[in-house]
Amino acid sequence: MTVTATPTAGKGLLSPTDHTLLLVDHQSQMTFATASIDIAILRNNTALISAAARDFQVPAILTTVAEKSFSGPLFSEIKAAFPDEPVYDRTTMNAWEDAQVTDAVNRSGRSRIVIAGLWTSVCIVGPTLSALDQGFEVFVITDASGDVSVEAHERAVQRMIQAGAQPITSLQYLLELQRDWARGETYDTTTAAALQFGGAYGVGLQYARAMLGEHAREG
Repeated sequence: MTVTATPTAGKGLLSPTDHTLLLVDHQSQMTFATASIDIAILRNNTALISAAARDFQVPAILTTVAEKSFSGPLFSEIKAAFPDEPVYDRTTMNAWEDAQVTDAVNRSGRSRIVIAGLWTSVCIVGPTLSALDQGFEVFVITDASGDVSVEAHERAVQRMIQAGAQPITSLQYLLELQRDWARGETYDTTTAAALQFGGAYGVGLQYARAMLGEHAREG
């Protein structure tokens, strides 16, 4: 069998136009028992993917559980990125069992779901398995999600992978949407998000710009 290499992206890669971002229960009370990831890192990573979705104009669905009576508000970083987006409050642990959420998914008209939230083993496993069962393709941002223990988070991720979900990370999400530094229309917003929320990579960008000035461009 002969195969030919062509300079085109694989179909498995995400693009800004093929998916919806679903952020589930990044709320105050949900963080109190989260032990699988440092909360400062979780908030930073959540801010990074929120900024990426905003800048690449990816539809975002924001949902909470018992916001007023128990779990508290969404992270401020999410609301800063999406100040005009509605927040769908639920009673269901599985967001996919709430018609507000599935109606929003249907309005987006996209067959891929990128999801993150708290806790991984309940509020992320539920919609992930449900979406997969209904024919959606699901990507889970594992470092913008967390659980009550490392064991709970890792088993949940394994379970979702076995069901067909694909794990990714927050910085991977940002850079997969950009994918080519010659894409000038999103170069500045991508590097701005990386500078603010990209950890060591962002520090490297800061250093390069300080040392090289206008010549410090990856494209």
